[in-house]
Amino acid sequence: MTKAKVPAADQTLAILSHLAHQRGPVPAATIAAALGLPRSTVYHLLAVMQDRGFVVHLPEDRRYGLGVAAFELSSGFSRQQPLARLGGPLVAGLVDRLGESGHLAVLHGRDVLYLVEERAPRRPSLVTDVGVRLPAHLTATGRAMLAALPPAQLRALYPDRAAFAWRGDPEATGEWRYSRLKQVLHEVREAGWAGEDGEVTEGLASVGVAVLDHVGWPAAAIAVTYRADSDAAGGAAAIVPAVRAAAAELSRRIGAGR
Repeated sequence: MTKAKVPAADQTLAILSHLAHQRGPVPAATIAAALGLPRSTVYHLLAVMQDRGFVVHLPEDRRYGLGVAAFELSSGFSRQQPLARLGGPLVAGLVDRLGESGHLAVLHGRDVLYLVEERAPRRPSLVTDVGVRLPAHLTATGRAMLAALPPAQLRALYPDRAAFAWRGDPEATGEWRYSRLKQVLHEVREAGWAGEDGEVTEGLASVGVAVLDHVGWPAAAIAVTYRADSDAAGGAAAIVPAVRAAAAELSRRIGAGR
C-alpha cells in the first residue's frame, strides 16, 4: 500500500513522531500547525490514539503527550534488540575484512554497554564482551557517542570531577576533568571518528564511529580494536574508512535520513 492510499495512517504516525520529539506535552493547535494538518483531523486522530493509550490528554493544560502504549513500543524495541540484530552482521563483516576484533555499543548514562562483540582469531583477549560496561569517556565507542550529544546533555552527564571514573593508573592516563573531555570530543568531531590508545587495555588501541538516528542522536557506536604496535591491519588509517562505512550503513538501517 502506498502512502497516498493511507493518509490517516501517515498522519497518525506523523503526530506520534512529533510528540516524541517534544520536551513535554503540547496543544493540539501546535501539532496541527507544525504538521500542516487541519485541526479537526488532528483532534480526531488524537481522540483515537487517546482511546488506544498512545496519547494522554492533560485537560487542565489543554495539551497532549505520549501515553503508556507508546512507552510499551519503546520497551518492545529494547526487548527485540534491533540494534544488535541489524548491527551484528556489519560488525562480523568488519572483523572478516580487517582481521581485528569489533564491537557495537550503546550509551547508558556515563557508561557504554556492549551489545555485540566479535573476536578476531589469533588476536589479544579483550576486557569487553556482551553486557560489559565501561566508562564512556575512556572508550572509542563512548567518545564517538558523547561527541554527538548536545552540550547541555554532555554537561549534565559530567557535572563535576567526581563523575569521571578512572581505569588503570591515573598517573599514566592523566587526570580527567570536563575541560579535557571537551577538548577530546572537539577533536573527535573534527576528525569524524574517535580513538583511544591504551586507556582501556595497555597495548591495544581502538577506532570508533557513532551510529546516528534520524534526528542525529547517537543511537550506538561501532568500533574496531587492534594492537597499537601492529601494522597488520594498516593501523587507524586503514581501519577508519571501514568503521565509518559500517556505522553509516547501520544508521541507514535504523532509519536515518528518512
